Amino acid sequence: PEETRRAVDKDGWLHSGDLAAVDEDGYYRITGRIKDMIIRGGENIYPKEIEEFLYTHPAVRDVQVIGVPDEEYGEELMACVILKKGAALTEDEVRDYVGAHLARHKIPKYVRFMKAFPATASGKIQKYKLREQAVKWCSRQSGPRAPKRVKTAKRPALMRN
Repeated sequence: PEETRRAVDKDGWLHSGDLAAVDEDGYYRITGRIKDMIIRGGENIYPKEIEEFLYTHPAVRDVQVIGVPDEEYGEELMACVILKKGAALTEDEVRDYVGAHLARHKIPKYVRFMKAFPATASGKIQKYKLREQAVKWCSRQSGPRAPKRVKTAKRPALMRN
């Protein structure tokens, strides 16, 4: 009830936290969540754009892009990648792929290969848990790391009230 009160403004508009775009035919398309926005060096970055692009890589089965704290830029990008069965990819190959097609500030500083993402019983990815894991992982890293080739094994809007 309290969160609902905060989400509905004095005019009865529900602020869902979704980001949307309107196409030329007047249809709305959800493009992300406001709370997932990453601010890197003053640039607003929407992870969904990078995720949707990384899905086009033939080795990528699933991907989540999150922000991790950074002293210089405020936040840095981390791509958490699950590879397709039998696929191989390095961290640098992920960065090069993004860099060849998207703006430079959208290239992930960190790339982490994972077997699974933290999820609820219904399968919804828990980005907050992924961020917690990422912060711990980043704090253990020191200095540049050699690119690591990873090969996968068989895998076990707005609404009116």
